Amino acid sequence: MSLVIPPEHRQTWLWIAVGLLFVALLVLLGPVLTPFVAAAIMGYVLNPAVDKMASAGLPRALAVLIAIVGVGLIIAALALIVVPILADELPVLRTRLPSLLAKIDAAIGPWLRQMGLAGRLDLPALQKALAAKLAAGDGAGSAVLTWLRVGGSALIGWVATLFLVPIVLFYLLVDWHPLFRRIGDSIPRRWIARATDMAREVDALLAQYLRGQLLVMLLLATYYSVALTVAGFDVALPVGMLTGLLVFIPYIGFGLGLTLAIIAAILQFEGWDGLVAVAVVYGIGQFIESFYLTPRLVGERIGLHPLTVIFALLAFGQLFGFVGILLALPASAILSVGFGHLRRHYLNSSFYNQT
Repeated sequence: MSLVIPPEHRQTWLWIAVGLLFVALLVLLGPVLTPFVAAAIMGYVLNPAVDKMASAGLPRALAVLIAIVGVGLIIAALALIVVPILADELPVLRTRLPSLLAKIDAAIGPWLRQMGLAGRLDLPALQKALAAKLAAGDGAGSAVLTWLRVGGSALIGWVATLFLVPIVLFYLLVDWHPLFRRIGDSIPRRWIARATDMAREVDALLAQYLRGQLLVMLLLATYYSVALTVAGFDVALPVGMLTGLLVFIPYIGFGLGLTLAIIAAILQFEGWDGLVAVAVVYGIGQFIESFYLTPRLVGERIGLHPLTVIFALLAFGQLFGFVGILLALPASAILSVGFGHLRRHYLNSSFYNQT
């Protein structure tokens, strides 16, 4: 008895195999796809603004250029917030850090000696080493050269990515609608209605995600700015705004803001008051952001349970690294649409309903 496979089933399995090979190729080319993925995300965010400018009579290419330049100006403005702070505070930190280490040694030294650990922590030696490193300009230069020799290929990769993203973004936005029409035309006709419905659901979820994330950023920028102002920090506004606005980059944005706040506390306050204030302000902020704002304002808007949000961040970060953390919530929203349709199909199937 021979097994005869109908021609239409052979075609289906053929194209499924082609699709799987295409996915495997994308996985192998993952590092090369980074600028394209980044440009696609930015293109999705900027396309509504480009459409509005184009509908107002501007040529689409000009509208795309205006949108890209606008994003570049925002990034430059954030850099101008951070760079002057570092330029002003790091030279002062060079002279204040050794005295801070001396205070740490005086504060915890007796306690360590009581615990029998006096010989295991040599803060005066650490103080001298840090002072020597901070005072030696050629040491910093040699360290930079060493880093460039070790990570030169990675640096070139990041520079190439940063250079390619605006170029890819320009061509994507110019051909945004024709590109999606070609993708739609390539979908099998018997699936086009369902695929269109899923695409609309995904678009609605991603729009809600972006609005929720923007609201989280604004609320945290306000909180950190106000809290640091109440604590008496001179750089409360720029540091607080930067911490809040970079919250869309999990861990990195918070870490950068925390580092700047610690530097400001060391430079502005003589005792431990500044560092304690930083610990309290940023501890409360991280708690609010992690356990209330992001799960409620972002997770609920895209229909994800708070536990699903936390799991998605951990899982995508483990699988894809930093890029996975950035894509965790929007990718989870897309997957939730697919799982929802799959669940409805399963509940309506004879396999489920047969008794």
